[in-house]
Amino acid sequence: MNSIYKIIANPFANFAKNLCSRWLSGLRLIALLLATTHISAQEKISLEKAIELAKSNNIDLKIADKEIERQTVLKKTAFQPEPLQVQYQGGQFNSADYDHNVSVQQFFPMGSITKANRQLQEELVKLAEKRKALSAYEIEKAVTLAYYQYLYGVSIQKLNSELNDIYTKFLKNAELRFQTGESGNIEVISAKAKVKEIETQKAQLEYDLAIYQKQLQFFVQTDENIVPDDKTALQYTMLKEEGNSKAEGLITDYYQQQISVSQKEANTYKAMRIPKIGVGYFAQTIDTKSLYQGFTAGLQIPLFGGVNTARAQAASISISQSQLALDKNKLTLNLQRQELENNFKKQQKALDYYQKEGLQYADQIINTAQKSYANGDMSYWAYISFLNQAIDIKKQYTEATHTFNQSAIELQFPSLKNN
Repeated sequence: MNSIYKIIANPFANFAKNLCSRWLSGLRLIALLLATTHISAQEKISLEKAIELAKSNNIDLKIADKEIERQTVLKKTAFQPEPLQVQYQGGQFNSADYDHNVSVQQFFPMGSITKANRQLQEELVKLAEKRKALSAYEIEKAVTLAYYQYLYGVSIQKLNSELNDIYTKFLKNAELRFQTGESGNIEVISAKAKVKEIETQKAQLEYDLAIYQKQLQFFVQTDENIVPDDKTALQYTMLKEEGNSKAEGLITDYYQQQISVSQKEANTYKAMRIPKIGVGYFAQTIDTKSLYQGFTAGLQIPLFGGVNTARAQAASISISQSQLALDKNKLTLNLQRQELENNFKKQQKALDYYQKEGLQYADQIINTAQKSYANGDMSYWAYISFLNQAIDIKKQYTEATHTFNQSAIELQFPSLKNN
């Protein structure tokens, strides 16, 4: 019995560990404490609502919004004139008298550098938006896994209640048979032990369900005690056509945007090799009596432009790196999709058996065994054997549904790597 109550969600556990390794141990302790108290108000929400709340509340997405805002503000830096140069000169530079000279000079970028800077910054804004889209995708996956993890816990609770009903009836029959002398006390003792075991497991399930609830609450990032809507079907309904195509679209958009950024960076560094033009004004005294004024004009010529040339070449290399990364991720997604599809079909086949035949067999075994045992047509040991067989079928169905949901969600949301 104990194995049925373990968290059988290795893909979810690995994903959650990577996403929130610092909080999980503390969360479990909090959940255990909360499980001992009655939560007076729990808000039941649909999966769509949970995802909507997560995208609205999630701090990582808020940080991504701030990055988009930051890059948008930086668009104002496209025009980058040199700092204004103000110079004062005083002394005996014309005669024995102490004269004064004040000059002001300003250099401005020429050519396409301003346009290149603006285009680069616009591409950086788009790149920040692509990163946010990837984060939103991962959050949607995490919320979906947590949502159905909780439903799995609820299904385990229902199975526990069903088992409790079965063994409670068994205990009553055993006590009646003992009172009438039809059986020994061993049947009563065995039934009582099983009922106590189930009651103990019920208390353990309260802790598990509290943990699942806090996991969902963490990903949604809300103070409300939200739980999945109890009207939601235990079996996950997958929108298969949106799975791999959506993931490939997101990862393609991200790397293509990286390529666009690198292209604009290369253009910016090339434009920085163009000279800058400067204009100035000066005012000067001669013999401390007269004030002479004039204007200046000049160029800043980057004689040693190798630095910007090298940076432009490095940006061009980054384009090739991003293209290779895109090709690699497309290949990885394709291979992952084939693996996930095979696993999904495998789990679907197992689930189909339990839904079409297995559960019916379990119910028939339980009903027939209970009637036969109550009528005295079946021995205690035969009854226990048949009962355990039926219970095992029900346990396997619950596990099969949970495993199916995980494989379906993984197929719906293939893992992405954007590094």
